[in-house]
Amino acid sequence: MILAYNLFSMIYVVGLGNPGEEYTKSRHNTGKMAVECFEAKSSKSEFRNKIKIIESGEFMNHSGKAVVKYIKSKKTAKDLIVVYDDMDLPLGTIKISYDKSSGGHKGLESIIKSIKTKEFTRVRIGVSPATPSGKIKKPQGEKEVIDFILSNFTPKQNETLKKTFKLVSEAIETIVEEGREIAMNRFN
Repeated sequence: MILAYNLFSMIYVVGLGNPGEEYTKSRHNTGKMAVECFEAKSSKSEFRNKIKIIESGEFMNHSGKAVVKYIKSKKTAKDLIVVYDDMDLPLGTIKISYDKSSGGHKGLESIIKSIKTKEFTRVRIGVSPATPSGKIKKPQGEKEVIDFILSNFTPKQNETLKKTFKLVSEAIETIVEEGREIAMNRFN
């Protein structure tokens, strides 16, 4: 028997990204794309009554404006899952974390500032290319980083993302049904 992670609370899920057609398939919209895939997959499942998808029309640096409309206390923040792009992970990988700093991610910084806590779950999605040995090839310098995160994935990278988004969906389902710790053990 699987016990629900939180029987009485709604789980809030937000995928970070930027509004506008020009950003739709950019690396910085990876979180938003993953949550859209999850939402399409879960639309007919039992998760619909347990999860509220927070849709933000805000730019990444103002993500907190959308989240704070739903997350109004530290207690509610514990039921928040933020899905986003992470340049410190190779493409095709995910990592679940909790109660960590923003790591310099402006979307997370906005959320932490708006809800006044960092005690929420993150599903980090790798967007950086890696060498065959697994060494991450991150861009260096502010302009290069911005150009990289706002660029689109290649067709081959999009194929990898489809598999990654399936993994993200499974991770969110595990967090909801079995709890964050079990999900971290299973997916990290």
